[in-house]
Amino acid sequence: MIQVIALVLGALFGAGLYIAGMTNPAKIVNFLDIAGTWDPSLIFVMGGGIPVAAIGFIMLRRRAAPVIFADSQVPQGGEIDRPLVLGSAVFGIGWGISGLCPGPAFASVLLEPGVIIPYLVALVLGSLAYERFHR
Repeated sequence: MIQVIALVLGALFGAGLYIAGMTNPAKIVNFLDIAGTWDPSLIFVMGGGIPVAAIGFIMLRRRAAPVIFADSQVPQGGEIDRPLVLGSAVFGIGWGISGLCPGPAFASVLLEPGVIIPYLVALVLGSLAYERFHR
């Protein structure tokens, strides 16, 4: 049953990304191109998502355990160190070049497999490389 709930929630999240235009790489690149063809519409996506996530985290912190799942991973504040800055820079460069981040890429698998599959292969290879070099 937990897998069904996770599937439904993931599909809802993916549908939201699709409806918001986050699965369109051109829209993302135009959002990032503030000196050219800037498209500020994705600010509304972030503006809508941040309060929803904040409310969810507040509710989660007030509970002893999650309602449905056995555990959860809540981000903890920490120091800003070199690996965090470098990882953020690599993520941002990849996002800017491809126009996709992992969530919208997974949401796009069925819509544009010819474009998305190479991206996901690179994502998996990058993750495996990270694991190999940081053991």
